[in-house]
Amino acid sequence: MPNPIDFHFDFSSPYSFLASEQIEPLAARHGRTVVFQPILLGVVFKASGSAPLTEQYGPKAKYSVHDFERSARFAGVRYRQPSKFPIGAVAASRAVLWLQQHQPDRANPFVHAVFRAFFQDDRDISDAAVVAQIAQSLGIDSAALMEGAQAPAIKDALRKRVEDAVALGVFGAPTIVVDGEVFWGNDRLPQIERWLASGPF
Repeated sequence: MPNPIDFHFDFSSPYSFLASEQIEPLAARHGRTVVFQPILLGVVFKASGSAPLTEQYGPKAKYSVHDFERSARFAGVRYRQPSKFPIGAVAASRAVLWLQQHQPDRANPFVHAVFRAFFQDDRDISDAAVVAQIAQSLGIDSAALMEGAQAPAIKDALRKRVEDAVALGVFGAPTIVVDGEVFWGNDRLPQIERWLASGPF
């Protein structure tokens, strides 16, 4: 069976959201599955000496917000720039890892629901109570999920995911890894499709 595609993302990354809406159908066209790998961009940026696009040089920050919205229109994805941005998404990221371990069939739908809550409905996903509500809307036992997400093993697992991502050379999100080949950015999806269809180029 072909290797799954690793999708390194942060819930606060607009380009991660846009790519997340497209990566699974793309993968399925080539007999692949997707493993969502939550990371914390704040830690990654610290390691790489970078910063969020909206906190960089004025014109670049202004352009970035415009490009988020334009890229969403191009992809046919509903998008609304969140009123609170960027945010920390530790609780949601830990919840993904708990689901991957205990209810794997619900992990990917949860990822999509959290992304959409933030980038379409402007909900504050940095609030653990909001994360619990999103889980409950999917029929997930939110109390068990939030308790599990606080377990030391899950906290350690997220920390290790971030450390492993930095060691891999991840410096932004989304970072998509196909058979060891690293692609950075939502705009690399056409290259990924070609790579999957015909191999290295």
